[in-house]
Amino acid sequence: MKLEQDFSNREKLNRALTTNIDEFIHIAKALSTELRVEMFKALLHRSMNVVEISEKFGIPASTAAINIKKLEDAGLILTEMVPGTRGTQKLCSAVYSRIVVDFAHFRAEPSETCAVVSLPIGQFVDSQCSAPCGILSEHSIIGEMDEPRSFFEPERTEAQLIWFRRGYLEYRFPNRVPRGSQIRNLELSMEICSEAPLHNPDWPSDITLWINGQEVGTWTSPGDFGGERGLLTPQWWGSENTQFGLLKTWRVHSDGSFIDGRRISSLTVEQLELDDKPYVTVRIGIKPDAKNDGGLNLFGRKFGNYETDLKMKLDYADR
Repeated sequence: MKLEQDFSNREKLNRALTTNIDEFIHIAKALSTELRVEMFKALLHRSMNVVEISEKFGIPASTAAINIKKLEDAGLILTEMVPGTRGTQKLCSAVYSRIVVDFAHFRAEPSETCAVVSLPIGQFVDSQCSAPCGILSEHSIIGEMDEPRSFFEPERTEAQLIWFRRGYLEYRFPNRVPRGSQIRNLELSMEICSEAPLHNPDWPSDITLWINGQEVGTWTSPGDFGGERGLLTPQWWGSENTQFGLLKTWRVHSDGSFIDGRRISSLTVEQLELDDKPYVTVRIGIKPDAKNDGGLNLFGRKFGNYETDLKMKLDYADR
């Protein structure tokens, strides 16, 4: 039983929590005492019940229960009632092995408004991809490896990892901004990297983003990352293959276009003509004349290191 619990705990720990600075305040408070930090570290190794925790740290069971509740409220651990030697017992398990704080995104002030849409990576509306290429769901390969026709299989909507050497994927995000409003800022985030045979950290690739047919700019991915299992990547997908990417945020503002705060072009949000259109078209891919045509891997929320889909945020104001 103990070995089964330990294995289950390791499976749960194959996860990363991505949060913003406002939400991280609650996590920081939960880890603000040395006791709770040590308790959380202990639960990273194996699940324990309240009695085991109180005995390990030499504290009353009531004190252990209070501190467990703090960690649980912050979402750092899960508790469940399981059969014990005398009735039931509360079993505590850590949920995440890694916490990523995104300092670039702040909660809107009361005077500001925004619309956020998360789109699964398999919900592309058009593709033009060449081999090597492929699509994976959380559980299996979709269609056939290195077969572009597989990108049109109905099961593609379940994709959690998509890769190709040349070509593009195109998406349509619903425009949830109220009619008559003016969009002032667009942000698009994704986990992405190059596409090399198996994996290669030194494999540059020029990845380009287009929005509403306008070229936003190009980012050069340094490589294709594997050999070390991604925090979310399922066990069945061998570690010799691509495992994780880098979390990148593209931003188009009235001052130009940026990626992770670095200016990449002079394209402004006004030039995208986003207002009052029913959707926003996003294309991501490798240009035919790319200097570094090292392909592309795009990760869903159940692959890689970040529990995220394609995510778009539109900041807007009344006219």
